[in-house]
Amino acid sequence: MIQRRKKAALACSGGIGIGLATVLLSGYAETIGILVSLTLLAVPLLQEAQRLWATRPTDPKLTAVFSFLEDDRVPSLALDPDQDVIWMNSAARHAYPDLATKGVAKALEGLSKEIAPAVRRLRRAASLGRVADEALVTRHGHVRLVMRGYKGDTHLLRIEPVAMREEASLSHGPVPMLSVSRSGTVLAMNEALRRHLGKRARRVEDVFVAPPAIGDTSAVLRSESADMPVLLHQRPLSAGRREIAVIPTPEMTPAAPLDGLETIPVAVLKLSKTGAILDSNRAARQLLNMTNTGEGALFSELVTGLGRSVSEWLTDAFQAHHPLQPEVMRLRDTAQESYLQVTLSRTDGPNGAALMAVLHDATELKTLEAQFVQSQKMQAIGQLAGGVAHDFNNLLTAISGHCDLILLRHDQGDPDYGDLLQINQNANRAASLVGQLLAFSRKQTLQPEILDIRDTLSDLTHLLNRLVGEKVQLTLVNEPDLAHLRADKRQLEQVLMNLVVNARDAMPDGGEIIVETKSVNLDEPVTRARVTLPAGDYICVTVTDQGVGIPRDKIGKIFEPFYTTKRTGEGTGLGLSTAYGIVKQSGGFIFAESVVGKGTAFELFFPAHHAVASATPVGVMQDEARGNSAGEGVVLLVEDEAPVRAFAARALRLNGFTVLEAENGEMALHLLENPSLSVDLFVSDVVMPGVDGPTWVREALKSREGTPVVFMSGYAEDLLPGAEAELPNSTFLQKPFSLKQLTATVHSRIGTGAAPTALPEPAPSEVA
Repeated sequence: MIQRRKKAALACSGGIGIGLATVLLSGYAETIGILVSLTLLAVPLLQEAQRLWATRPTDPKLTAVFSFLEDDRVPSLALDPDQDVIWMNSAARHAYPDLATKGVAKALEGLSKEIAPAVRRLRRAASLGRVADEALVTRHGHVRLVMRGYKGDTHLLRIEPVAMREEASLSHGPVPMLSVSRSGTVLAMNEALRRHLGKRARRVEDVFVAPPAIGDTSAVLRSESADMPVLLHQRPLSAGRREIAVIPTPEMTPAAPLDGLETIPVAVLKLSKTGAILDSNRAARQLLNMTNTGEGALFSELVTGLGRSVSEWLTDAFQAHHPLQPEVMRLRDTAQESYLQVTLSRTDGPNGAALMAVLHDATELKTLEAQFVQSQKMQAIGQLAGGVAHDFNNLLTAISGHCDLILLRHDQGDPDYGDLLQINQNANRAASLVGQLLAFSRKQTLQPEILDIRDTLSDLTHLLNRLVGEKVQLTLVNEPDLAHLRADKRQLEQVLMNLVVNARDAMPDGGEIIVETKSVNLDEPVTRARVTLPAGDYICVTVTDQGVGIPRDKIGKIFEPFYTTKRTGEGTGLGLSTAYGIVKQSGGFIFAESVVGKGTAFELFFPAHHAVASATPVGVMQDEARGNSAGEGVVLLVEDEAPVRAFAARALRLNGFTVLEAENGEMALHLLENPSLSVDLFVSDVVMPGVDGPTWVREALKSREGTPVVFMSGYAEDLLPGAEAELPNSTFLQKPFSLKQLTATVHSRIGTGAAPTALPEPAPSEVA
């Protein structure tokens, strides 16, 4: 911008001068006075235009940082849309005095020809709303350009010498070290590496014969005298950069093999052909929990191979003539599972061949890997459970539904009544098992309500006392002033029963189970078992027993589905996984603490809900009342499963409704093409071959606006949640459902009289 102002002033004044000279040479003396007047008028106009241009609006956020950066030792400057400098701090003025007159590209091209294209790349990236950075090698050393965009297409550029950020972290000891960028540019190196290379390298190819892989590995270092094999220990830095420690191996003689490596923060071992430890440095001894140098000890006695034996791996390493891939091994004799990543490289010395091993703690990496595998396993089981649930729920709906129809024709004195009741009860048990399969994958349908946990426990006390038996004493401890929580009451009772039953089984000789409720307020987030509880108010429910306890190596697996420590036939391994799924789906957290021989405590944290607990919802009471009364109205029933459709149609007709049946969405739309046909309610399955439920309903509502809808599905998680914004007057009915549940739901949508002209909106919990 500074350059443009000068050019504009010169152009304007030059134009006026040329005009005046032309007039004088032409002999038009009578116009001289007019031109002089115009000149005198143009000067203040030019000055005012220049002032307005200089005060062009700038993003207030950008202006606010000027005062903070003025005394910063990192050169900083602001650029306008034409890449002209509109502001610079004292460091930029001192380091690059030509910025004000030449602009960024011209002023910095003497440092590197890559400056101008780098600024253009950064500008494009910063325009996308993120901070962009790029490292460059210049004649004055390595620099890092950082750019951020602001309103008005203005940008802030900082030119950071890399030495200020990276070289301070490099070791100045005997170990050669360097830092490289993501693209392979050498950002910094210490004096030890310069002595080996005999020069300062610009690219990683100037340091190594072949670019090394990321992580601890082996490589061949270019040296002033001859190339030499080395081991590399790499540490990641910000923005894709990494710091590399270069560990030479040929110079390590038996007399003093690791003298130069004793104090470096890299664990290094020297191993013989038999796997015996010849020497070690301090970091290796700390990592392997060795009290002395470990000389003579076998490496295979300290670690265990995950895929193959350690001795076999060492033998292969001696015979290999190519760089070896790192291996992950588990440490022996540790309280917790600990893992090492080991990189081997063969070295030949006066006393024969040996192996140099670089060790790196890989416990966190293996933990993340295990969590990833667990999440994949849970996802796969969840998908399997969802598919199984869909098919089973359709079968169970048909079985329990037709059983309900038969029970209508039998009373308790009928000889077949007991058998029919057994069929119905076992169908319900099967439905509960399917619900457990869905619970741990968090794909079940919940019906949350505002609860007082003390009332819930009070209602459960009689059942829990029957479950624990005579040897076990159940004690309830409730805090007097306790907030409410929002959860599915039936599912919460299932969680509490599972925990109490597990506590009972952990005390075969009897004992006491304490169920305690209390309020917990967290002023700041708390991390437990790799899970962070956000700050806020919680209701904590603790179930404590005096049982045998859970070993440390098994407590991390107790929430996995089908994992059980009980004997065959005594447990399915779904109890705790079901509890875990229900608690997480309710927005809560569950933790387990155990001491072998003393007992276990399960803590459940639910977000506090500061509202009065609701009694039985009015809608439920009305549904129950309507379930026993005759209804009228036309119901369009769309269901692809013939047994389910047959049961639902008969149940609704028995309750006075007129039912139109369709086996798919296409047939339903064909029936609705008749304008004289009046339909009061759509009852549709969600997932069907061809056109699914929400799709055909959406099409039908274009001509029959306001018609209420009941969606039913054997899936707990389906296409319906994404459509609830478009289908607000809809209700979800989870399969398997009973005759009473079906008729009550239809009554609630149609009403007992004629079809209503306006229907109340469903509660949020009713919308699938």
